[in-house]
Amino acid sequence: MKEQAPFDVAIIGTGPGGYVAAIRAGQLGLKTAVIEKDTRYGGTCLLRGCIPTKALLRDAHLLQEVKKASQQGLLKIGEIGVDFAKIQDRKSDVVEKMAKGVDFLLRKNKATVFKGYGTVVTPNKIVVKGDGVSTEVNAKNIILATGSEAKSLPGYNFDENYILSNVGALDLAEVPKSMLIVGSGAVGVEFASIYSSFGAKVTVIEILPSIVPLEDEEVSKELKRVFTKKGIEVYTKAKLESAKPKDAGVEVTFQTEKGEVKHYTVEKLLMATGRGPNTANVGLEKIGVTTDRGFIKVNEFMETNVKGVYAIGDVTPSPLLAHVAQQEGIVAVERIADKHPVPINYNHVPSCTYCDPQVASVGLTESKAREAGYKVKTGKFPFTAIGKAKIEDASDGFVKIVADSGYGEILGVHMIGTTVTEIISEAVAAIALEGTVEDLVNTIHAHPTLAEATHEAMENVFGAAIHI
Repeated sequence: MKEQAPFDVAIIGTGPGGYVAAIRAGQLGLKTAVIEKDTRYGGTCLLRGCIPTKALLRDAHLLQEVKKASQQGLLKIGEIGVDFAKIQDRKSDVVEKMAKGVDFLLRKNKATVFKGYGTVVTPNKIVVKGDGVSTEVNAKNIILATGSEAKSLPGYNFDENYILSNVGALDLAEVPKSMLIVGSGAVGVEFASIYSSFGAKVTVIEILPSIVPLEDEEVSKELKRVFTKKGIEVYTKAKLESAKPKDAGVEVTFQTEKGEVKHYTVEKLLMATGRGPNTANVGLEKIGVTTDRGFIKVNEFMETNVKGVYAIGDVTPSPLLAHVAQQEGIVAVERIADKHPVPINYNHVPSCTYCDPQVASVGLTESKAREAGYKVKTGKFPFTAIGKAKIEDASDGFVKIVADSGYGEILGVHMIGTTVTEIISEAVAAIALEGTVEDLVNTIHAHPTLAEATHEAMENVFGAAIHI
């Protein structure tokens, strides 16, 4: 076993949190080690999550735009077809280029990379096993950034052939004729948009009262309405009873909200039922790191209860989002470097879901604001009244503002519509800066833009919207 000279910090995992932590550590002059068991860098987000799904969503959206162009007289072509193999090749090319980009950034910032599976054996030592060789990596500080993996419901194991996780759903060789999706969080509704756009008959079942259940109720209702209009069947308060592979497909039985028992036979079943932290077999018990239901407990600076050991990203109980992991990595490294980082305010974290139409939000929903004791006023403005949305032929959706009625403090902003994942950032900045409705009302927004809907929704908090 080869022993390495001490590093200032050793990071297990090169997902968004891990590789960003390594880059910042290099920028701050820390001697940095990175341990990665995968053959490529980037973690689930880059290799099997955020990036490849958005590549497929882009092509799915492009297909719909081409169909619109044909209907509107811009293209004189025959039948519009889908070469799914080429679409998958493009997705893989995007992923490969970005993974190489992470490799370049790690080398640029002088990170020493160890390929293999890392296990913490003391608060200052990691054993890395790979290619039949064990290496000891000694470090003054350790950052655990081992991410998460898809989890299925008990009794429904992924075979990635008929019963799929996000991994299997990304790597299908062809578009299935039918797909049933269990769960309607970000993964569920994004794959519903992808495969419905490519021609599959898609059904979504959700055990909770609304789809995208973490979003504002009005957003959830609007997404269900648009999905239904697109031909996606949606069942809420629905309970999966059985799913059995049979004859090159899956026989699925579920119970609806009304107590009806439905029987479906589909080519693919996607279990979009959440994710669990990768904290088993990492050595946490050996060094006494405290966990809760598998998640590592940390303080505001991402420190665990063991001195010198930090945890970031999906292994902690914060939102399982790449941009959260990245900022947590920066906080942890700057703490190690004694740079006095600013703790993350998780109430200011934006959430973006790239289904069609897109969903984006920041802050409190209307119901959560009322539960917190605020006297609430809301303002809503539909994209159908926005000129740019008409131009883009994308009038579904709206922007909704949740504000305190006393001082006009912006408590939450909720959007559903085309490219709202791009225009949510204004709301994030406004909330982070403790902005008020009046502040944004008095901020001129360019015309014609989709962002005008945010301005009009702010105006409408106090009943003063112009174009409705």
